[in-house]
Amino acid sequence: MFSLRSWLPSLPSLEWGSSLLDSLLQGLVGAFGISVLNSLLKVYFFVGCANDPKRQPEKERLRAQWAWLETLHLAGLALLLTVVGSRVAALVVLEFSLRAVSTLLSLGKGSRSGERLQLFLLSQFSLGCGLACALSVLQEGAPHSTLNLLLSLGLAALLSAGARRLHHHVCRLYELHSAQRYCGVCLGLLAGAHGLPRLLGRALAVAFAVGDLAAVVLINQDFLSTSEAVRFWTPLTICYTLLVIHMQEEQQRFSLQSQVQTVLVRMGGLFVLLLTVGRWMDLLGVLVSLLGELWCLVGVRALLDLCQIQGFPSQRPSAPAPSQPLPSTPPGSQKTAPS
Repeated sequence: MFSLRSWLPSLPSLEWGSSLLDSLLQGLVGAFGISVLNSLLKVYFFVGCANDPKRQPEKERLRAQWAWLETLHLAGLALLLTVVGSRVAALVVLEFSLRAVSTLLSLGKGSRSGERLQLFLLSQFSLGCGLACALSVLQEGAPHSTLNLLLSLGLAALLSAGARRLHHHVCRLYELHSAQRYCGVCLGLLAGAHGLPRLLGRALAVAFAVGDLAAVVLINQDFLSTSEAVRFWTPLTICYTLLVIHMQEEQQRFSLQSQVQTVLVRMGGLFVLLLTVGRWMDLLGVLVSLLGELWCLVGVRALLDLCQIQGFPSQRPSAPAPSQPLPSTPPGSQKTAPS
C-alpha cells in the first residue's frame, strides 16, 4: 500500500507538501464532480432544444462549444477549489444548502421548471466545495489517505469523461439517431430525458447532505470550548438568515447580470462576517470563492438564458396534427330513392 506520509521522513516541509497534494487531489475531485453535473445539464437542455423546432438558434449555441474551453474551465475550477481553504469551503456549502432548502420550500407545485434548473446551475461551485469538504473529513487520519484520494480521483475522472462523451455524442448525433431509431442512448434520451432533473436533484441532495455534515465538523474543529463555538455560530446564523430573506426576492430573476449581483451580495456578507469572527486567510478564501462562483456562472451563461423560457424544455418532439376527418352527411339530408 502507498502512503506519502508513511514513506517520507517527518519533516515540516514534507508535511506541508503532503497536505498541499491532498488539497490538490480534493480540488480535482470537486472539479470533476462539477464537470459531471455541467455535462448532464447540457445534455438535458440540448435534447429539449432539439425536440422543439422553435429553439434551433439555442440548439446551435449549445452545439458551438469548444473542447479546449471545457478543459480550461475544469483546470480553473480545480485550482480555485485547491486554494479556497476548507473553512471557507464549509461556509459556502452551508450557505448554499440553507438557501436551496428555502428556495425549494417556497416553490409551489405549479412553479416553473426553470427555477429548479436554475438552482442546479447555481450549485456548481458549492457542490465542488462540498465534495472537497467531505473528502477532507472522511480521509482525516487515514494511514493511506493519499492513495484513497487518488482512487477517488480516478473514479471522478472516469465519470467526468463518460458524461463529456455523452454530451459530445448527443450534440453531434442525437437528431440523426432519434429520427432513424438507431442508437439506444439517443432513444433512451428521447423517451426519458424528462426524468434527468429528478435524478440530478436526488444526487445533489445526497451530496449536499454529506457535505453539510462534513462542513459542520470542519468548522467545529477550530473551537476549544462551547463558548467559542457559540460566539461563531450566532453571528453566522444571523448573517445567513438575512441573506436567505434577501435572496427570496432575487430568486425569480434568471439573467446573468442579476445572478452576478446575487453572488456579490452573498460573498460580501460572508466577507463582512469573517472580518469579525474569522481569520485573515479566510478573507482570502472568500475572494477565491467569489472568483469560483463567477467562473461557474460564465460557463453556464447560455443555460441560464434558456431557464427564462416559459415551459422549457419540451422533451418530446411535437407530433404532427392529425388530419381532420371529412364532415359526415347528416342522416336527414340524404335523399330517399324513389320507389
